[in-house]
Amino acid sequence: MSLDILVLYGSYRRNRMGIRLAGYLVGGFQKLGHKAELVDAMQVGLPMLDQRYSDYAPGEAPEAMSALAARLTAADAFVFVAGEYNRGIQPGLKNLVDHYLKEFDRRPAGIASYSAGRYAGVNSHADWTVTLSAMGMAVIPERLSAGQIGQTIDEQGQPQGDAGAALERGFSGFASSLIWWAEAAKAAR
Repeated sequence: MSLDILVLYGSYRRNRMGIRLAGYLVGGFQKLGHKAELVDAMQVGLPMLDQRYSDYAPGEAPEAMSALAARLTAADAFVFVAGEYNRGIQPGLKNLVDHYLKEFDRRPAGIASYSAGRYAGVNSHADWTVTLSAMGMAVIPERLSAGQIGQTIDEQGQPQGDAGAALERGFSGFASSLIWWAEAAKAAR
């Protein structure tokens, strides 16, 4: 069964390194025969949270917000590419997510964390697990993380060196788990 998987990314920094991991994940799920698409918070361009999508009267939400709501609702699963900023959650991705709630409900989520350092975003991963669970998502237990992201994935989005090989090995189990949970959730809907 082909699944619809959204990969959500939220860095607004110059020279964004995490976009390499996001692209790698999109490509990895596509190679497995699934529809995978990147949702880049910077490109979507939602304002800082003032009102959630559900706070607007029907037809009155900004166009970008409405389009993303429809896309989130159609998805079978989500992957959150979670960079770590000051030992916590990336603000751009958190702002994007906070605009929605029911659009994420009862869907599986995987967290792929990264950082420029060697700890690979472990603090961000832990924070996102709590946040996504509270929003009604089933967070898969498999972790996928990439430390020293600039050395793990090259500018073309290809894993490199020992860290890149470890990422590729980890992706297999991560993807299998997300696909299993997504198929189970889809069958129950």
